[in-house]
Amino acid sequence: MAKFKRMHVVVLDSVGIGAAPDADQFFNAGEPDTTSDTLGHISETAGLTVPNMAKIGLGNIERDTPLKTVAAEENPTGYVTKLEEVSRGKDTMTGHWEIMGLNITDPFDTFWDGFPEELLQKIEAFSGRKIIREANKPYSGTAVIDDFGPRQMETGELIVYTSADPVLQIAAHEEVIPLEELYKICEYARSITLERPSLLGRIIARPYVGTPGNFSRTSNRHDYAVSPFAPTVLDNLKAAGIDTYGVGKINDIFNSAGISHDMGHNKSNNHGVDNFIKVLQNQDFTEGLSFTNLVDFDAVYGHRRDTEGYRDCLEEFDARLPEIIDNMREDDLLMITADHGNDPTYVGTDHTREYVPLLIFGKSLKGAGHIPVGHFADISATIAENFGVEKSQIGESFLDKLV
Repeated sequence: MAKFKRMHVVVLDSVGIGAAPDADQFFNAGEPDTTSDTLGHISETAGLTVPNMAKIGLGNIERDTPLKTVAAEENPTGYVTKLEEVSRGKDTMTGHWEIMGLNITDPFDTFWDGFPEELLQKIEAFSGRKIIREANKPYSGTAVIDDFGPRQMETGELIVYTSADPVLQIAAHEEVIPLEELYKICEYARSITLERPSLLGRIIARPYVGTPGNFSRTSNRHDYAVSPFAPTVLDNLKAAGIDTYGVGKINDIFNSAGISHDMGHNKSNNHGVDNFIKVLQNQDFTEGLSFTNLVDFDAVYGHRRDTEGYRDCLEEFDARLPEIIDNMREDDLLMITADHGNDPTYVGTDHTREYVPLLIFGKSLKGAGHIPVGHFADISATIAENFGVEKSQIGESFLDKLV
């Protein structure tokens, strides 16, 4: 019999808590990630007021230096630790796949200098459309359409760009390049990026509408991902007939593998919390796992190096935490964590190789405090033991520590 009938994992995308031991092997603008510290530097430079996460024990997580404005609690209400990534990557897909038990030893490719000419020429030959070369680099999704949308409207050229993640994105005005055509181009791009030298995690169709100076992306986004290379704990749960709910881009990250209920994309973090609360309130959801990704920390603030915006985003989530807890059942368990770092005070605009926090709360828990520092996949091993299914490749359960 499961110790917890429902378990809920919430990923605060990119909310790292200090450089990982191997951070010297990962770089930003040519500099190693060795002094990166997303939460620490936000707390130090912008101030951070997150009383609800602090109450669970955020300030109690062991660090070389305490968080500047998040004090340790004398009597925390939950268990806390920090987790180290084993896999050879610091991107969203790698982090989430490891949280669900995989060890990615061969990382996906990223393209900080843009995609190779050979790849662009193949897409041009298939589509019959030219690609705007100036956009071929890591770019903000809203900035790239502001900068090149007017040209696309005049010429019909494709806007192909990337990000810090191993993705190829194609932005297209829906009145210039019809959705069906955009999707076919993305399907082709997916077919030619399944192996090196261009092994990508996702191809993303990014349709938009509007006029110059007033463009907006639409809800017709479509992701073309690759499935995990081995069964994850999500797959094992689903195979056992145990419900799995994905909130936000979780379904895209796992290419639908192991997800029995997809709650769809989030329009914002707050919308994502709304969708997560709908899952918590779902009377038909009596046993299983929910897995939520809140991406604004990373996409809107981390990559843009907006420290104050990142702080505000953290405080907005913290303000929603009592509502989340109010909607939890007595035999629910909540685990709040992250998938990598993205220190907004750091050089460059890439993710940072960091430990991630883990906050654990359950209404039925009698104890609180520290659990040993572990690895991302320990979350999945704990979930597997709780529901009596096989764990995936790696991870050690901490279920017995939760009393």
